[in-house]
Amino acid sequence: MTKISILGCGWLGLPLAKALLENGFSVNGSTTTLEKLSLFENLGINPFLIALSAYKTDGNISNFLENSEVLILDVPPKLRGTEKENFVSKIRNIIPFIEKSSLNKVLFISSTSIYGNSHSNVSEETVPHPDTEGGKQLLETEQLLQSNENFKTTVLRFGGLIGEDRHPVKFLAGRENLDNPDAPINLIHQEDCIGIILKIIENNSWNETFNAVTPFHPSRSTYYTQKAMDLNLALPKFNHENASIGKTILSDKIEAILNYTFTKLNL
Repeated sequence: MTKISILGCGWLGLPLAKALLENGFSVNGSTTTLEKLSLFENLGINPFLIALSAYKTDGNISNFLENSEVLILDVPPKLRGTEKENFVSKIRNIIPFIEKSSLNKVLFISSTSIYGNSHSNVSEETVPHPDTEGGKQLLETEQLLQSNENFKTTVLRFGGLIGEDRHPVKFLAGRENLDNPDAPINLIHQEDCIGIILKIIENNSWNETFNAVTPFHPSRSTYYTQKAMDLNLALPKFNHENASIGKTILSDKIEAILNYTFTKLNL
């Protein structure tokens, strides 16, 4: 039975762990919350309490990686608000543990924020120009992992993440003077995130970079206004006076290389 370690069993990592178990994998899962350990154990996930910082790694990461074939790094950078961090250093600190372990494959969950803002269609061939601190650190982390010859790294760049319990319209509802009304949306549902990860593992698609965004790109104003109406929320109001800036993320490579078909098309 192939063992997979998921560093970061949160909003995406936990349902991913469940899906991997259902597909016959053994799963090690990490959390920073003590109360979640019993939940993991009840679900059949081998639980580990692991916390990363820029200076050290707390927890038994050697045992967490032991006998694993694949490591899924699903640890988002915390760069908003006052609690900012050096995300690159956090990941750099665990690389020696990866090198000493049995695994030889890493899947790094990144973001399309590494491309910055533009008016163009964006593919994996587009040269990234991140314009946020999060995007800059994610890109540096991608390069750090992919340049390491001790293991194969596939980078998965997700667009905005949505799910049954998570949707950006809830934060936009009733707000006024919102920018970029004509910019296209670049979102992906949790179910497709998990489906794509399973396909990467199934197809053994390593040393690759994939954009992962649902091929559904209505304008922000059209999409969020309709979504607010569907959910009986206060309508967001957009500022149409200024020109909109927004890229369209293309996921053609996922469909071509992985032969993956998106299941949540209308979001």
